[in-house]
Amino acid sequence: MSRTTRAIVHSVAAVGLALGLGSCSEAVDQVDKAVNETYEVTYEVTGKNVDSIEYHGGGGKATEPKIESVSKPKLPWTKTVTLRGIMPAAVMPVAVDPEGAQVACKITYKGKVLEEQSAKGLVTTGGCTAESPIAG
Repeated sequence: MSRTTRAIVHSVAAVGLALGLGSCSEAVDQVDKAVNETYEVTYEVTGKNVDSIEYHGGGGKATEPKIESVSKPKLPWTKTVTLRGIMPAAVMPVAVDPEGAQVACKITYKGKVLEEQSAKGLVTTGGCTAESPIAG
């Protein structure tokens, strides 16, 4: 195959991939708009020396949720939020502690634990992400 032919084939493939990814994102946005149902989850974070917590608070779009944050939270920390459609529930505690940080997070929906994680270490980024119960 000549250089020119290869260049054309690669260009066509790149354009096709870009268009395919763009339409996939548009499809997710359309599904998210069509599913107006809301659901409520409770985030829980425990441990020691947690510097901050970031979480999906319900704003934004399913593919680009608005992230809210709390600095120097008092532990144990809990927050109940209302999410919409296919937006995933997510809570991300961060701890930086040279003596060994400890972080645990949990996401519950109607009393059922959707996700639970824990971590220890010098620099700990614990995180829990759960699929929308509406999507599943």
